[in-house]
Amino acid sequence: MRVLGVDPGLTRCGVGVVDGTPGRRLSMAGVGVVRTPAEADVAERLVLIERGIEAWLEEYRPECVAVERVFSQHNVRTVMGTAQASAVAMLCAARRGLPVALHTPSEVKAAVTGSGRADKAQVGSMVTRLLRLDAPPKPADAADALALAICHIWRAPVTNRLQEIAAAHRRGTVPVRLPKGIR
Repeated sequence: MRVLGVDPGLTRCGVGVVDGTPGRRLSMAGVGVVRTPAEADVAERLVLIERGIEAWLEEYRPECVAVERVFSQHNVRTVMGTAQASAVAMLCAARRGLPVALHTPSEVKAAVTGSGRADKAQVGSMVTRLLRLDAPPKPADAADALALAICHIWRAPVTNRLQEIAAAHRRGTVPVRLPKGIR
């Protein structure tokens, strides 16, 4: 599986491509950052992010795009910019018919380090180890994008199976089994 991880942001949007399957060695295909000038209009910045992500999708041809799920912060302006960049990444993927997965920061940290409270240095260190890199990718947004891709590779099989079961239950094709004593 080839996954493009996107750590959304208006100034720096981390992007990273990882190849792998659960239980097998992972490898990095590419890593970088799509940058926009802080003094540019928000609409122009979103166009630059769109062009950057499109270039990554064109060059690396991922099977899936994993994007960091925006979570509430105290700084509404930061949340808005992150959400806008996230939407651009999802739009680019959807335009190509690629599945999009959203993972929270704590899910990514837990998948990569074993702790949902890991700091950026711990995430960078584990990404470096898991992908057998010489040094942690810089800036941290790039390492976070790789961590998103790794998280998705490891979580996707379980998530997909759970979604299949839920869909079958909604269609009524799989009988619901209740625990003993509950009828």
